[in-house]
Formats: sequence, C-alpha cells, structure tokens
Amino acid sequence: GSAADRQRIGSRSAALSSARVPLPLVDESTPTGQSEPPGPLGLPVGVVGAGRVGSVLGAAFRYAGYPLEAVCGSARRSPATDERIARLLPGVEVVDTPEQVLDRSLLIIVAVPDDVLPGLVAHWAGSGAVRPGQLILHTAGRHGISVLAPLAPHVVPLAVHPAMTFTGEETDLTRLRGAPFGVTSTPQARALAELLVREIGGDPVWIEEADRVRYHAALAHGCNHLVTLVAQARELLERIGIPDSAAVLRPLLEATLTNALARGDAALTGPVARGDIGTLREHLAALADAPTDLPASYHALALATAWRRATRHTGDPDRAAATFRALRAATVPGFPAEPPTDRHDTR
Repeated sequence: GSAADRQRIGSRSAALSSARVPLPLVDESTPTGQSEPPGPLGLPVGVVGAGRVGSVLGAAFRYAGYPLEAVCGSARRSPATDERIARLLPGVEVVDTPEQVLDRSLLIIVAVPDDVLPGLVAHWAGSGAVRPGQLILHTAGRHGISVLAPLAPHVVPLAVHPAMTFTGEETDLTRLRGAPFGVTSTPQARALAELLVREIGGDPVWIEEADRVRYHAALAHGCNHLVTLVAQARELLERIGIPDSAAVLRPLLEATLTNALARGDAALTGPVARGDIGTLREHLAALADAPTDLPASYHALALATAWRRATRHTGDPDRAAATFRALRAATVPGFPAEPPTDRHDTR
C-alpha cells in the first residue's frame, strides 16, 4: 500500500489499541453484560490463505462494504488459486507474503490449514509483524483463540469458523446467508466477533475455548465422514450395474438426513433397528470381496448403531444387545498397515 494508506491504517490501529479493547463492547448495565453491537465497521481487510474459504470470506466482506486491501495465497500457489482470486476477488492486490497483508490491513482473515496456523502465528510473534490493535480472525475449526496467544497483548484474537462446506464458487456467497459460524473470543470482543459474522450474513454460535476441538470433531464426523459413506454406497450400486447411483440414493438420503436432524436416534430404520441379525450377516458376507474400506466401515458403523440402539432406550434393549453381540462376534478383515502403492483398491 501507499504511505498514505499505511498512515491511515496505522492511525486506526493506534486508536483501537489505546482503548485497551477494540470497541466499547461491554456494558455492565445490561442484563447480559453485553452492549448493543456497534454499527458496521468498514475496517480495511486482508486475507492470508486464498483457498476456498479465504477467497469466499474475503469476497463476502467486500460485498458487505469492507475495503479489501490485499490477499496472499499459499507458498505453493497454483493456477487454480490464481483463477479463484481473479474470479472472486477481482482487482484486489495479490501480494507474495502474509506480512505484506499485515502491513496493509487492520482486519486480517487467516484461512490456512489447522496444522499450519500455530507455526504461522509463532513466525509473526518472533518477527514482530503485527501491529497493536489489529484484529486477527482465523477460520480454523479446531483452534480457539489460545493459538493466537503468542501475539498477545497486541492483537484482538478472534476464532470464527464457518460451519459449512465450500466449493470456492460464487454460489458459496449465497450459502453464507444464515450459515452458522463457530465463534470464540475474549468476553470483551464477543460482540465484535458476532457483529463481523452478521455483517457477512452468518449466524454466530458461541463456542467455549475448552470445547473447540469437540465442536470441530462433531462437524468433521457428521460432514466429512458422510462424504465417505455416500461414496461407498454409490460405489456398491455401481458395482452391480446401476449407472445413476446418485438418483437411486438421493430420495433416501435426503429423507434420512431430515429425519435424523429432527428426531435423532429415534429416526433409525433398517436391520439394526429391527434386530435382523441374519440380514446383517448376509450383508457382511456380500461385502467380503468389496474394496477394503467397505466391509470395515460397514461393520464399524453397524456396531456403533447397535450400541446406540442398546444404550439410548430407543428400542427393545434385549434385541439390541443381541444384535450388538452378533456383530461383535463377526469376523471382518481390517485395514492393512499401508494403503496399496497404486492407490487403487478394486478387489
């Protein structure tokens, strides 16, 4: 940025820092201890990590009226990253290092992988790259604000994780409307963090620091493993000659998801719910020549389902216990020590 830009950002940063908290966020006169959130901030924004999440959030803040000053991709920037930046963030200055983003921005969106974030923060702390009053907003689901502790007390730490899956396309901007965001911050900065989420159309959901990993595990289990489950079901149908497996599964999957979200364990149907031990044994036998992951995951999920059926009081406990014991006694090949070198397990 120009010298004038840096002076403008520096003066705003100094003003926030001198107040000790970024804005007058706490009002002890209110019943909850929270004041009314301030109006739109319009802070100069920078993005570190121009993957699917960073690019979409940068575009969302830009559409909300925030000036987007700079964006930095990963160290190994790909043509796909450059294309995504050009499409979602046209005209924004693309810089080479995260430190250049810090130099130009007051609100910094850090959208890097969870395992990368601690090292990046340590580098910033050691190099003195941050300035007092800057807002560091990371999007890592697993981390709260403790990962930003090396930057204290200079910055306002914000953990804001969008609980949705991203494609890196313009349609993500529409899907942000009403999407939940897992928010963790200091008590003083909570109203600010929640305001920033609402500014881009999201719905803030407060997550305590100590619960952050369990929160992320819940989302990963429900979302990421669902992808594997659906892919396995499609593969089985295609192996018996059904070309449009998605069309066959879609009505069943959509109804099941709707019922599970509404009714929890009580939505269960199928052989485990009925205690059809013979059917379960035939399923496992039919999967014996399937790719390695299929029988192993079917068995593990059937066991988990039977366990929940026996312990959550949603059916006949004796039948559920018998089903669990039968599944527990079944012999199912496990995974080998290493995946196949050709990366293609067809069996």
